[in-house]
Amino acid sequence: QVQLVESGGGLVQAGGSLRLSCAASGRTFSRNGMGWFRQAPGKEREFVAANTWSGGSTGYADSVKGRFTISRDNAKNTVYLQMNSLKPEDTAVYYCAATLTLGWGRRDFEYRYWGQGTQVTVSS
Repeated sequence: QVQLVESGGGLVQAGGSLRLSCAASGRTFSRNGMGWFRQAPGKEREFVAANTWSGGSTGYADSVKGRFTISRDNAKNTVYLQMNSLKPEDTAVYYCAATLTLGWGRRDFEYRYWGQGTQVTVSS
């Protein structure tokens, strides 16, 4: 059974940092694109960041570019999202996801596997 389990969410003040982790089990994702999405209350789920299996190609939403960094450790089957300079508008449930291809995309239907999410709350 394939599982993606996020961790590292929590409550942080504006300007602070958090590091999210997504551990995969049930199969290896070393050859798959992986990404992070988020969903704030009353809003649609939106793309945050993603990268290819090699990490050679990476994409970010404009709203997080320069503040968030996606990375992965294929040996550990884990992907990370380092979030710095957090803002109240970053408050959301953050989900990691994996594609069935080598690449990544900005649309959620391009991802086959999803975690259950971790809450990030940024206070002002």
